[in-house]
Amino acid sequence: MRIGRLAPVLAVGVTATLVPALAPAQASAAEPLARFEAQKPAWHRCDASEPASFQCATIKVPLDYSRPDGKTIKLAISRMKTSVPGKRHGALLFNPGGPGGEGLDMPAMMKDVLPKKVREQYDLIGFDPRGVGRSTPVTCSLTGTEQNSEHPYKAETFSRDVKWARTVADKCRAKSGDKLPYITTRNTARDMDVIRAVLGEKKLSYLGYSYGTYLGAVYAQMFPQRTDRFVLDSSVDPARVWRGMIQIWASGTEPAFTRWTKYTAEHHRTYKLGNTPAEVRKTFWNLVARADRTPIDLDGQKYTGDDIRSGLRPVFFSPKYAAEAVVELKKAAAGHGSSRHSLLPPGARQAPRWASAPASAPTGSGVAQPPADNGSASFWSVLCGDTAAWSHDPEQYRRDAVRDKAKYPLYGDFGSNITPCAFWDKPVEPVTRVDNKVRLLTVQNQWDSQTPLASGLGMHRALKGSRMVYVKGGEGHGVYGGDPRSCADGQVNAYLSTGKLPARDVTCKPSGRQGLGVKPSLVPSF
Repeated sequence: MRIGRLAPVLAVGVTATLVPALAPAQASAAEPLARFEAQKPAWHRCDASEPASFQCATIKVPLDYSRPDGKTIKLAISRMKTSVPGKRHGALLFNPGGPGGEGLDMPAMMKDVLPKKVREQYDLIGFDPRGVGRSTPVTCSLTGTEQNSEHPYKAETFSRDVKWARTVADKCRAKSGDKLPYITTRNTARDMDVIRAVLGEKKLSYLGYSYGTYLGAVYAQMFPQRTDRFVLDSSVDPARVWRGMIQIWASGTEPAFTRWTKYTAEHHRTYKLGNTPAEVRKTFWNLVARADRTPIDLDGQKYTGDDIRSGLRPVFFSPKYAAEAVVELKKAAAGHGSSRHSLLPPGARQAPRWASAPASAPTGSGVAQPPADNGSASFWSVLCGDTAAWSHDPEQYRRDAVRDKAKYPLYGDFGSNITPCAFWDKPVEPVTRVDNKVRLLTVQNQWDSQTPLASGLGMHRALKGSRMVYVKGGEGHGVYGGDPRSCADGQVNAYLSTGKLPARDVTCKPSGRQGLGVKPSLVPSF
């Protein structure tokens, strides 16, 4: 999962730590890339509805960096030149998450998030990653049903799940097979370095959320000498790319669920779901069983037990919202549903300010829209194309789903069930092993649904020169920019404005103004 698609609904351990292939462009590779790095973008106003200072352009990059004289693809980039002469430090590039998140609008979105002292030092740069949005988008011509990737395991439906996974892979291969092998994180990192060169920068600064943290870490691994001030917010664990990052949604949710049962029992007078954590847990699972027998009608929509398990999984990371949602489900099950609520309560849809608008390119009347399934197509392209650590044996997924449903009853079978990667072609490169001493900053909430704490700690361990700002008690996916009073924002701003990391890891407490920072989506994302 992305913060971008900002899903609960994405923003995936267990990977081979192989030596990266295709070393970063330098030495003999520099000359073939010179024509790309020497491009002069034709900057123009992105859209009449946007400020004139928000400019867009298109550049070309190699489809396959091992064959830079071969096919090229388009890369949509944007900028807001907000730096002040005499104070300018460089260019600050953004990524909202995904994979599949469109980042072209990020400069306009982040302009009001960054404080003046930071904004004055940087030109703000956005881009749609390769295969996404306006950057030669990939498509698999998937139907809405085929884009829904949350499949609970049941013995009687497993053959149908296998057929779905194979169909998605086959349709992607048929529709975009010439591009799919090259829609990977490593190639997007190479694109970032071309953007750096095109902008005339010796180094690149960066702020990436969720999947964007992995992208930033891969860039730092491939181009350590060109990595400047990097902030990785709500991190993917590089050692779990990618199946393990889907599975961690199951293991990471169980502590949140336990915390919710305690909170709800302590507030029994308000919610009346049980006097003890055990009673609260029983109330919830009775509702799931009831919905499995007869779907619960809430606000005109019917919810099965599986819908409740998957829909509430990210919500349990914010106990108050989860308690309110379960109360409404209980009322609906008794025939007293409220039209004011849905499975995800209003608070669950409160995204951080940087995500308050769709992460998409300007939508002027003359701008072609990407294919309807572009988010799903690019999501699977990256997850399946980054690493070979996906079993091609359907029975392995069956065994894992059965095991994990018992071990992590809320989401274990969803997290371990079969995906299109089981039928994907072999990746053209080994997975990137992230293991370096580049000095950068990571930021992490304790109760993050998409990149749980264990994931953030995994990234911090892999980046041995990093410092972490840990928001103990912090809820939601995405820290920086969600609340200007956040204890983490000051640390991020200080680092971006001075380049100095904290002397040691920082633990702080949230301001008390929090939301889930996630939105529903068909495709789970980071």
